[in-house]
Amino acid sequence: MSADDIIHQSIRLRIMAILNTLERREALEFTQLKAMIETTDGNLGAHIDTLARAGYVDVEKLFVGRRPQTRVKATTIGRRAFRGHIAFLRKIIDQAEATQRRK
Repeated sequence: MSADDIIHQSIRLRIMAILNTLERREALEFTQLKAMIETTDGNLGAHIDTLARAGYVDVEKLFVGRRPQTRVKATTIGRRAFRGHIAFLRKIIDQAEATQRRK
């Protein structure tokens, strides 16, 4: 088990953590995600593009009325990758705690 280099970056990890709290088919609007992560449009967009190229998120662009709206959701592959990365992090924590208990 190893780190997922795509998810490991802190903003992408936060994106995936937020999206994984949603129901499987549920998407989050870009501006909501931006507010939760507290980053810029460009920075968030670049990280979403990286996740989308890896197949970890789906990006849907539509119009609501006359206004553009971008929605993002985690894919099945992305959810699996996130669970694997979290398991990797838990293993590190468990090993560190076991080392501390032996002291």
